[in-house]
Amino acid sequence: MRCPFCGNVDTQVKDSRPAEDHVSIRRRRFCPACGGRFTTYERVQLRDLVVVKSTGRREDFDRDKMGRSVRIAMQKRPIEPERIDQLISGIVRRLESLGETDIPSKVIGEIVMETLARIDTVAYVRFASVYKNFQAADDFDKFVSELRPDQKDDA
Repeated sequence: MRCPFCGNVDTQVKDSRPAEDHVSIRRRRFCPACGGRFTTYERVQLRDLVVVKSTGRREDFDRDKMGRSVRIAMQKRPIEPERIDQLISGIVRRLESLGETDIPSKVIGEIVMETLARIDTVAYVRFASVYKNFQAADDFDKFVSELRPDQKDDA
């Protein structure tokens, strides 16, 4: 592992333990060249996933990019950070278990929305507003009205 401070390729692992999410290994490292200390995380990756965008463009799946989107949707919500990490790991495992290496971005978005809907309705609506590209308040109103149980008009 290359030292992020000096670029030395000969760094040493000083401590290894399971990370808090129990699906990765946390390693504390030391660089003998500059004395720098840093942490790395190691995860099992079943296969290299490729995202197929709606335009047909292909790009490597980026767990961190998806994680940032989920964290933004869950910002200031009463959800523990560890729970968010577990949610993200669960989504990635689900994507890997689909058996395909090429996954349409639409499938990823739907899986994220489905997961958020079970956890937090506000985060679900936030994510949906970006994913479904809401343009006006009417878009929000229509989407939220679909979440509400049928209400009879008292006319």
